[in-house]
Amino acid sequence: MEKLAWMNLLYDFYGQLLTQRQQKFVELYYAHDFSLGEIAEQFGVSRQAVHDVLKRAEHILTRYEEKLGLVAKFMDQRRQVGEALALLDNSNNSLDEKTLMRVREILRSIMG
Repeated sequence: MEKLAWMNLLYDFYGQLLTQRQQKFVELYYAHDFSLGEIAEQFGVSRQAVHDVLKRAEHILTRYEEKLGLVAKFMDQRRQVGEALALLDNSNNSLDEKTLMRVREILRSIMG
């Protein structure tokens, strides 16, 4: 997964755990495509300061994912739902017992 999409996912799950300043910088940089210079100018700081805040926020978000794994679980659940939907879509309104059991198994695993 490309870094932009990955950071946006991490931010969606863990962004509220960052400081307000870190949140704003991450939003501007990753979601609104501001440059380091544009963010620096808007906040009256150096480009290096913006870079440091972003790198620290990236590190924090990555550490949360390493410890909690919420994004990985979400991605796995999406994959499982996609598999269940494909099984249903390919069934032509006639589910054999094996397919029905697999769909149930997938859905039960998602439900925990």
